[in-house]
Amino acid sequence: MRSPLLSLRRNRPSRRKRGHPPGTLVYTGDQPPGPVRIHRYEYDDEHFEEHLLDAGEAIDAHPTIGAVSWLDVDGVHEVALLRRIGAAFEIHDLTLEDIVHPNQRPKMEEYAHYIFVVLQMMHYDHETADLEPEQVSLVFGEDFVLSFQETKEGDAFELVRVWLREHRGRVRRSGADYLAYCLVDVVVDHYMEILEGLGEHIESLEDVVATEPHPELMQRVNTLRRRVMMLRRSIWPLRDVILALERSEVSFIASETDRYFRDVYDHVVRTAEIIESAREMLSALSDLHVSALSFRMNEIMKMLAIIATFFLPLSFIAGLYGMNFNPDASPLNMPELEWYLGYPFALTLMAAVATTMYVFFRRRGWL
Repeated sequence: MRSPLLSLRRNRPSRRKRGHPPGTLVYTGDQPPGPVRIHRYEYDDEHFEEHLLDAGEAIDAHPTIGAVSWLDVDGVHEVALLRRIGAAFEIHDLTLEDIVHPNQRPKMEEYAHYIFVVLQMMHYDHETADLEPEQVSLVFGEDFVLSFQETKEGDAFELVRVWLREHRGRVRRSGADYLAYCLVDVVVDHYMEILEGLGEHIESLEDVVATEPHPELMQRVNTLRRRVMMLRRSIWPLRDVILALERSEVSFIASETDRYFRDVYDHVVRTAEIIESAREMLSALSDLHVSALSFRMNEIMKMLAIIATFFLPLSFIAGLYGMNFNPDASPLNMPELEWYLGYPFALTLMAAVATTMYVFFRRRGWL
């Protein structure tokens, strides 16, 4: 299980960035394996082209066949390549610095001819409920969209690629602003899929916490709580990002696209509400687990107390007749020791006392 301090270490500034002036490109993430992969998609309503670019190939800032060009970059650890892309699209050094410095807080920044957006995309394991965050950086302008990701297997953008290839929806008939909306929208929708998976894990815990409380269940609850908190830290700043996109007055965001950004904002708010509900459910599960353990312990202590109560008068009777005072010295000294049925009498007395106590406890509802 991942240490709870790992997320803190992941989000704090890297020492490799210290000592460099602002705008210096220093990759501060974990070095991913393999080279950077660059896919370029160019399209309009009638045409569509898809290319896998070589790292040494020239980067053209303008589409050759249509109105929109999407440059999808997997891997941000090759700083020289990022500089070439930044020079081709006239991207500010501070934007490039944020791109090569992962684990940024979701944000939106407006520049003269483009908008820079930072998102957090989550990779979710349905079996273990493990979450792995990945920074996604979007830069979009009049006729281009740039997306940057650390090299991870799979992403939420595949659905958008299918829409482009198969000419679904209105993405091929719209501009770069609508493509940027689609990319943001699928990331937000991916949060909903993750929450559905976490909800299944929470429901499975609900079924066993009350009936079979165990210390290991508390560990699972705490693990899910950390996962939900990770989602919360990513989705709450995203509300401000979407709101800023909706209210942006740049010329390359059409008024029609503003409506779609408002729809994404509603999705973000709904996702945030579901996350809060999940937090409350996990807190309730934690309290329920503690209550179930306490109830179980109380039942055990109650049973032990009843057993001790049963044996207390029996021990008294056994101890009384075990004093062995000499009856020849005095008629008051244990005359029962000379009885022929003294031993059966003592056993009968013990059985009668135990039976009386059992009947009394049953009538009071203690057993």
